[in-house]
Amino acid sequence: MPQHKHSFVEEYDGMVAFGLSREVDENSLMYYLQKFSDDDLLKVLVPRMSDEEINRLFELISDTMRNHLNDNEYHGLFLKDDHEH
Repeated sequence: MPQHKHSFVEEYDGMVAFGLSREVDENSLMYYLQKFSDDDLLKVLVPRMSDEEINRLFELISDTMRNHLNDNEYHGLFLKDDHEH
């Protein structure tokens, strides 16, 4: 069974927009991120990115997780390992 889930993008039928409300912003961000992480899209997009773009995106994602997840959440939710830290 796959460890990663991307069911939100498949099930969400609400508005996708930014700036209308916090709830719509959150749902829209989740929708965009799940669409962005699609294997077919990334196989085309990533090779076209510059080294600087790759590094900026990696740093943004890493910093966001570092700022909002504790160590156990990072390992359980992102790394998908069951080892408690």
